[in-house]
Amino acid sequence: MTLLRRGLYALVILVALAYAGAIAYMYFNQRALQYSPAGEIIPLSATTLTDAEEVKIPSSNASVTAWYKAPPPGRPVIIFYKGNTGSFTEEHQRYEQFVADGFGFAAFDYRGFPTSPGEISQDNMLEDSLAVFDWVAAKGAPIMIWGRSIGTGPATYVAANRDAEALLLETPYLSAVTVAADRYPILPVGLVMMDKFPSNEWIRDVSEPLLIAHGTADATIGVSNGERLYALAPNPSELWIVPDADHSDLWAAGIWGQAKPFFEKALIP
Repeated sequence: MTLLRRGLYALVILVALAYAGAIAYMYFNQRALQYSPAGEIIPLSATTLTDAEEVKIPSSNASVTAWYKAPPPGRPVIIFYKGNTGSFTEEHQRYEQFVADGFGFAAFDYRGFPTSPGEISQDNMLEDSLAVFDWVAAKGAPIMIWGRSIGTGPATYVAANRDAEALLLETPYLSAVTVAADRYPILPVGLVMMDKFPSNEWIRDVSEPLLIAHGTADATIGVSNGERLYALAPNPSELWIVPDADHSDLWAAGIWGQAKPFFEKALIP
């Protein structure tokens, strides 16, 4: 009996050590687990954006690399807050469509992503996102905010702290903690995460009309995140749920067909 008890004690200790080790690993490696910055950089010259320019926008003690195309007179600019993987330049087909339909655009890499040197963190991403908004706003055109995936947090934060015409969130999360808890249900992620991106808190201060788009088969950020975030919004306008669409399927599924009339409507006084 004594041997059995000792064996159980030893097993409990081993399990506790393994659990503590998993928590420690997550804590010290969390940003490597949370972000995927590596990716190809597409040169502006390889796109059809002949009238766009590459600019450096000051942000805190650093700068971020962006592409900018001014809109035609009286038309709006779409600021695109990119997702978690690679460079904003890989999304050039979106910007080409924006321009073809009479919109200007600004898109950029947060610090730590391929074209913008620096460290990735929530604070830096939020500073960069505000800096880009303020740089574009100084030019005087109406602004539409579009956030995708991890960029929906910064987009929501900017909309809560600045005045835009509309906010579109593509595959958003309720918070980064919510996503991490779904992925690691046995770990206390809420206690160890540094970059929590609490969109569920920021959304309460968003007065702009809101469109949320999500797919029912999203294996990265579950569709319930978008549905619950929409329910918290003070000024919800549209909830577009696409059956069987995964996390990166919405552009091909026709999100621009929802976004364009939503933005046009937001311009009407």
